[in-house]
Amino acid sequence: MNDGEIGGIGHSRDRSARPRLAPRPLASPDIDPETRRAFGRPNGVSGAFLPRDGHARDVPEIEIQRPDPVLAEAFGRPAPDADVLQRPPDEDAMAAGQSAAEASDPWRNPQSSAQLGAPALRAPVADPQALPPAPRLTTREVLFGRRIERRALAVLAVAALVIGVAGGLIGRLTAEVYEARTSSRVSISQYEPDAANPGGPIASVAQAVTPAVVSIRVLSGNQAATGSGVVIDGAGYIVTNNHVVSMAARGGDTEIEVLFFDGRRAPAEIVGRDTRTDLAVIRTTADNLTVAEFGVSQSVQVGEEVLAIGAPLGLDRTVTRGIVSALNRPVPLSGEGTDTDGVIDAIQTDASINPGNSGGPLVDLEGRVIGINTAIRSATGGSIGLGFAIPADTVVMVSQQLISQGRAEHPGIGVTARSVSNDVATGAEIANVNSGSPAERAGIREGDVIVRVGDREVFTADELIVAVNNLAIGESVTVQLVRAGRLIDIEVTPEALP
Repeated sequence: MNDGEIGGIGHSRDRSARPRLAPRPLASPDIDPETRRAFGRPNGVSGAFLPRDGHARDVPEIEIQRPDPVLAEAFGRPAPDADVLQRPPDEDAMAAGQSAAEASDPWRNPQSSAQLGAPALRAPVADPQALPPAPRLTTREVLFGRRIERRALAVLAVAALVIGVAGGLIGRLTAEVYEARTSSRVSISQYEPDAANPGGPIASVAQAVTPAVVSIRVLSGNQAATGSGVVIDGAGYIVTNNHVVSMAARGGDTEIEVLFFDGRRAPAEIVGRDTRTDLAVIRTTADNLTVAEFGVSQSVQVGEEVLAIGAPLGLDRTVTRGIVSALNRPVPLSGEGTDTDGVIDAIQTDASINPGNSGGPLVDLEGRVIGINTAIRSATGGSIGLGFAIPADTVVMVSQQLISQGRAEHPGIGVTARSVSNDVATGAEIANVNSGSPAERAGIREGDVIVRVGDREVFTADELIVAVNNLAIGESVTVQLVRAGRLIDIEVTPEALP
């Protein structure tokens, strides 16, 4: 025991006898001026801000530095500014899965997080005293019971008067507008046309010529073709286009039907066809026919008014109006489904001509047929104001030959040509001369360029064809041509060619 105490005392003495070490020197890092300015004591203050006795002392006014804009944007309060940065208590509670009752009283939930909220004990609030229901006022009490101020009654009366006047004015204006749009006193007048010239000259011409125009329908098996025609003789002869009836000329089970102006229908048969002028004559057994009158081609003038009558797209008795746009227009005729192959010296018109007008008449204001409508030029297949008709002189000559002998003869010189235009000449260059033909006998050679036939200039091969077709068979004509750069006149006598 004593040894233990001695040992213990001895150990205690050794600890107290040990020297105490001096404190280590404090090494503070260097502080840059910006950090010292932001976190250091204000100028003029050293040590603590309050003295040891606890009383405030005079402290120089602290200059609050304006925060750096970057720090203010990063750590400042979001807009709009809020009083505190803490989220509402209910939001934290809902995020923790608490019920609405627990979230409203965080004092009763030991698991709730530390937050600012309502106090645990609330001051009792007295229930407001319920007011008795107010009695409803009667009309008598409102008007005479002095329960409502007279000024309020006057305001209500003025408002009612204003509303009534406004409604009356609106009703009056509405009634006037309605009355202005309708009236039982208006009477529309109608006048009879002039008895001397009803409908004008166009209507008179249409009424006179339309009975002589027929619609033609050709049936061949499952195929059908439609067109128009003109009655040229009371015996039932009708002129039309060859391409209208060419399908029936192939033979087989074919039928031609003619529809007249008065609604009568009658069958017809082909009398003769001419593929070079695209003309054909058919005959029907119907009687009491109206015959058309033909004019003379030389009397036709560019610019004069004309009518095109026919059955475009199957619409019979259709009349369109236009003018003669040009004369002596070479137009080649050929197409799929027809054997027509020729060139006509056409009359050009801007009167509307469409498929189905083929074979119908082009009529002047005297009611005379000056041409037979036969072709159009269009990129769409419909009329664009470029229609062409066979001149009346050609129609009469060919029709008479077809009726008398079933075929037509045409003058020819026995050459084929192609169009040429160069520094030497512009015209029809001879590509081939038939052996024993009028051209060979006259001395025309291959390579010659024909520039004139009689009085007509020739600029293309088509113009050479129509110029020769207008010649008289057996009558000599002067043909001017260019050979080796020289103009040469040669006399040629055309012959009849089928």
